[in-house]
Amino acid sequence: VQLVESGGGLLQPGGSLRLSCAASGFTFDDYGMSWVRHSPGKGLEWVSAISYNGGSTYYAESMKGRFTISRDNAKNTVYLQMNSLKPEDTAVYYCAKEFLVLTTTGALDAWGRGTLVTVSS
Repeated sequence: VQLVESGGGLLQPGGSLRLSCAASGFTFDDYGMSWVRHSPGKGLEWVSAISYNGGSTYYAESMKGRFTISRDNAKNTVYLQMNSLKPEDTAVYYCAKEFLVLTTTGALDAWGRGTLVTVSS
């Protein structure tokens, strides 16, 4: 299993960014996917999840209305569109794969190396 995140960067508060996660080494459209972030101040924090077919999406309360998770199973890629970014969104963002097929439980068994998002004026 390989998960490779991209799209991080430095931007000002209020800005937007789209993260991508390219997956390989498993049958992508059989598995739900999540985004999780880590920051020194807050530790590890679950951000969002999407079901194996994209039919269901889930968000942490503080991300609802600002972040949108999506996936393209033809491209084996999951995305996280982030809008109205705040300094407290500064973190390393990881994508992760569900442990069990066809579920979205948050039990994750494979992670990428992460991409850094820095929101600062």
